[in-house]
Amino acid sequence: MFRLSQFMQSLHHLQSQPLLGQTPTQRRHPPGPVVIWNLIRRCNLTCKHCYSISADTDFKGELSTEEIYTVMDDLKQFQVPVLILSGGEPLMRPDIFDIARRAKAMGFYVGLSSNGTLISEHNIDAIATTGFDYVGISLDGIGVTHDRFRQKMGAFDASMTGVRLCKAKGIRVGIRFTMTQDNAPELPQLLALMNTEQIDKFYFSHLNYAGRGNKHRTDDVMHRTTRWAMDTLFETCWQDTQAGQQREFVTGNNDADGVYLLHWVRARFPQLVAPMRQLLAQWGGNASGVNVANIDNLGNVHPDTMWWDYQLGNVRQRPFSTIWQDTTDPLMAGLKQLPRTLKGRCGGCGYADICGGNTRVRAWQITGDPWQEDPACYLDDKELDITGHGARITTTPYMPLKRVSA
Repeated sequence: MFRLSQFMQSLHHLQSQPLLGQTPTQRRHPPGPVVIWNLIRRCNLTCKHCYSISADTDFKGELSTEEIYTVMDDLKQFQVPVLILSGGEPLMRPDIFDIARRAKAMGFYVGLSSNGTLISEHNIDAIATTGFDYVGISLDGIGVTHDRFRQKMGAFDASMTGVRLCKAKGIRVGIRFTMTQDNAPELPQLLALMNTEQIDKFYFSHLNYAGRGNKHRTDDVMHRTTRWAMDTLFETCWQDTQAGQQREFVTGNNDADGVYLLHWVRARFPQLVAPMRQLLAQWGGNASGVNVANIDNLGNVHPDTMWWDYQLGNVRQRPFSTIWQDTTDPLMAGLKQLPRTLKGRCGGCGYADICGGNTRVRAWQITGDPWQEDPACYLDDKELDITGHGARITTTPYMPLKRVSA
């Protein structure tokens, strides 16, 4: 995740403070990974870009409440700081509030990732008293555009009702937007909606090649549209920062955003490029398999939510803490390597210290090789300071990774 607001705030601070020193900074290493936990696969919607390919039916073999509690104990001991409770639609799980209350009592930061349509007058008090630190609701556009993506008429109005109920209860709420060629023109309208509804956070997700998103990858926006979207977000966030607004803007699933921000800074504040690069390198880009993890509804562990075709192990058989540290798995060994061994344009990129090689699952979906170049990098060779594609190409023969059923 690229926390754009934090970097804009740092940029604002640098305008009036002495520049950072030129000593190299180390990449940040939280005590444990953020865990995105798909507690249930069932969902009342069938969204076009769903990575978990959910449906409104019960899926067999899901973790029981007691099994979830056992895993939570291990996660806490492993110093996992954040649990994002997701699905499917997590509000369809009968014990969701019991799980969330226990997580809060244990000291986790607890987020709820919902489509928003099931948030109503009937459960908003339970949502509020549970104490979720954040509720994220997905929107794919305005009105009928959202309904078309969610394949259910009235979904937009129902989700907005959920947003407003959360706001009325003082719950920190955000909207998530996954951009494709079909809904890209509505980005400005969603940003305007953020103003009118006083929404706390905007999460911009680039389309990733996983689940139903993989089947629709031909709809991924062209790189020029992506650059326009990022320019729009950068300008909006910068204006917010200058005005002292406390709203948060983040992006996900394309760590080239950090490199693009550096070029944005170079064009506007050339004197601040060096300290900004230092901060961006400290962030380090893609964190799959390192600082972000996924547990699915069956207890399978994945490097992140987009790697559902690849299992690292199952929490019923081994503790998460053991699975996460096991680098005998070739993918985990490569993801944890610093710097990662990359190929193609990514291998010759002069900014790999910022983006970390970007999203490896796209390379895998397209080529079968997770270390090939990311096809969704939207910067050109000159912007990436590519001097030769062989700069970091590995000499070790590639061993294909085994796909598994989700």
